[in-house]
Amino acid sequence: MLVMILRRLLWMIPTLLMISFVSFVIIELPPGDFVTAKLAQKQELGTAISQEEIDLLRKTYNLDDPFYQRYFKWLNDVSFFGFKRTGSEDYVWKTDSEGNKSFRWPGFKKPYLGTSLKHRKAVSELIGERMMLTIIVSLCTLLLTWVVAIPIGIYSAVRQYSLSDYLFTFLGFIGLATPPFLLALVVMYIAQEVWGLDASGLFSAEYASAPWSWGKFVDLLKHMWVPVIILGMVGTATEIRIMRGNLLDELRKQYVLTARAKGLRRIVLLIKYPVRVAINPMISTIGWLLPFIVSGSIIVAVVLNLPTVGPLLLESLLDQDMFLAGAIIMLLAFLTVIGTLISDILLAIADPRIRYEKRQG
Repeated sequence: MLVMILRRLLWMIPTLLMISFVSFVIIELPPGDFVTAKLAQKQELGTAISQEEIDLLRKTYNLDDPFYQRYFKWLNDVSFFGFKRTGSEDYVWKTDSEGNKSFRWPGFKKPYLGTSLKHRKAVSELIGERMMLTIIVSLCTLLLTWVVAIPIGIYSAVRQYSLSDYLFTFLGFIGLATPPFLLALVVMYIAQEVWGLDASGLFSAEYASAPWSWGKFVDLLKHMWVPVIILGMVGTATEIRIMRGNLLDELRKQYVLTARAKGLRRIVLLIKYPVRVAINPMISTIGWLLPFIVSGSIIVAVVLNLPTVGPLLLESLLDQDMFLAGAIIMLLAFLTVIGTLISDILLAIADPRIRYEKRQG
């Protein structure tokens, strides 16, 4: 187990490096950059911007540097280990009081995610404001998905072709076929027309900008159920079908029939063996489920006006805000890698057959 974890941790380093390069390339693919996009917006509004201001912006954000220089500078800033950034012209070399330059040795440092080109604020501050709410919504959605999907999937497999199985199958197909943003619009309409409630956002107007308090926490819980149910509907329907299909395959295997013939209680047999194996594919989805809840809910978050990371990522990509977009993409990549590591560990615990052992000779 320990060898497997260490091997996975070592593989995380080249994986994140490759993802960082691909992410930076994708952000740089659209023609132009933030300054040209900003200039086009100003021209549409009839506002003039001088060439001096354009040159200052391009110099401030190193937009005239070659691609590889900007990439390595950004990679150095976001990493925990590297050269301390002292300016665009004194990046690797340090200068003493007499003007002599010497090589700056790398070392541990605090990551610097850059400054948002549009918001003129530190990227870490912008993401930090929304990350806590994003994590709360994501964890509640994941918990709801598993709490609902696993029991229903087990019941549908045990009661195959019963009326309840057909009912859960029908509801599952509705959940799979309904776009989450459409469901969000329907829920908002029903909440407004039937109960007179505003289902958008995570806070009421009086608590939106207020500091955290018990009243704000209670207000968050009152608004939380709408995005959690909407975001969890598709995932729940998918996991029900996965759990049902896998458990049906396990129930037909010889070891289950043998255990029942020996008189093992049905509930003990079900939980101890078939369910333990059938749940493996659900555990393996943690790797992509964590970032999907954060990034895959962008349209729903925009419709519901949620102050989460998803709309911020969409906005940064539209504005070509490379520092903000790159930081969020790297965060999603890190969540994917960490989620995959958690999946591997949980799979090894749940099913000893998939444990990775050191090969001899």
